[in-house]
Amino acid sequence: MRLFVRAALAVVALLAVGLVLLLARALALPSRQLRVEPAPRLAVDAPAAAGRLARAIQFPTVSHQDPAEDDPAALVGLQQWLEATYPAMHAALSRERLDGGALLYTWQGRRADLEPVLLLAHQDVVPADAAGWTHPPFAGEIADGFVWGRGAVDDKGPLIAICEAVEGLAARGFAPERGVLLAFGQDEEVGGDAGAHRLAERLASRGVHARFAIDEGMGVMANGVIPGVARPVAGIAIAEKGYLTLDLRVASEGGHSSTPPRHTAAGIVASAVTKLEGDPMPARLGDVAGGFLGYLAPELPIWMRVPLANANLFVPILAPRLSEEPALNALLRTTTAATMLSGSAKDNVLPTRASAAVNFRIAPGDSVAAVVEHARSAIGDPRVEIVVEPSAREPSAVSPIDGEFALVQRSIGEIFPDAIVVPMLTLGGTDARYYADVSTHLYRFAPFVAGPSELKRIHGIDERAAVDGFADAIRFYTQLIENASAP
Repeated sequence: MRLFVRAALAVVALLAVGLVLLLARALALPSRQLRVEPAPRLAVDAPAAAGRLARAIQFPTVSHQDPAEDDPAALVGLQQWLEATYPAMHAALSRERLDGGALLYTWQGRRADLEPVLLLAHQDVVPADAAGWTHPPFAGEIADGFVWGRGAVDDKGPLIAICEAVEGLAARGFAPERGVLLAFGQDEEVGGDAGAHRLAERLASRGVHARFAIDEGMGVMANGVIPGVARPVAGIAIAEKGYLTLDLRVASEGGHSSTPPRHTAAGIVASAVTKLEGDPMPARLGDVAGGFLGYLAPELPIWMRVPLANANLFVPILAPRLSEEPALNALLRTTTAATMLSGSAKDNVLPTRASAAVNFRIAPGDSVAAVVEHARSAIGDPRVEIVVEPSAREPSAVSPIDGEFALVQRSIGEIFPDAIVVPMLTLGGTDARYYADVSTHLYRFAPFVAGPSELKRIHGIDERAAVDGFADAIRFYTQLIENASAP
């Protein structure tokens, strides 16, 4: 009995020591937030600036998968309007227009030995069906404190905010120490191959190496977007996911549905999809997720800080809980999404061919080859042919969290002082990935505050940007240019 009591006390003591160590580690976490003072509030005529964003929305620069459906006049009209609307910008910066409509602006710095900074945006938008919209998607209406329309946030919001910032700086005679480059693609929504890809090639061919580049991506997530976090969280994406679609194909003899085999081609494909959904790629704490938790954890209550500060130990416990939230699940792993199914053209005819499309967004640390091998193993059925779609691309490199990151972090803190700034992962694709040969510091941040309802509007119905929020976006780009273009 004495031995049992001693053993029990020893176990309790060990558990107590372990708990103390976990708690001590959490309490010792240093804050990764910069101590910056809010910037003096730049005077911005918010209604007038919102009116100009609304006008830009009225040019329906929609990119379609079939370029023949595009309206070239809309893109030309937008660019002519930019030239007329921002005269100081066009006087201070040189402009190049590439075949297809991509724009490259160069603001020469006073010191040629300093690397320029590169601001990215795109002129095109996704299609919009007017059904269900409170205001027509290309009317550019201002109502209830918002600018409504396709592109208000993605990506004419950042595009026009950059132009507003540059116009204001140029009009008051600001002369950057280091150069400032603006690169505006015209086909980001269909891949960016004719826009950003060619812009990046042109800069690389000139030997341009940028101090950093900043593109659309994450934004300022309002209170409550991240469960349990009471403050806004500003995410600077330091990488973006890769992209892979696998076609699962099964062939069979077909026939009449009255005498079916045990498993039809459609049934075999459905089973393969079910196996993939039931066996997702593993969650892991890589550079991006680890950086996110490292910046976020010190700002949280102690009960949340303990598991995050010891994330490597708590991954088996944390992963299932975090995976319940789609956005957090996507941060932790390569995601699996079955998106398309096809089989027979008639309900009483057995299909001779059935197929499914399964889309994967590949997290840094995984690869196209690794996902294909995982799919092959998870399905485990030689009757299923697995075909890699040509749109596949690897995840981007992870940009450093260093002085350049801190400069962007500082600029965010000066305009959004309540926000916790964290490194994150862009879940979709951006033009930034094309500029890997132009800069090793590729960051993705859009200076707009968004709650859960606003996030759903991007690429959806009733996309809109707050009038006051758009003024803050102008302030952010102004502050960023001033901070970044100094020596």
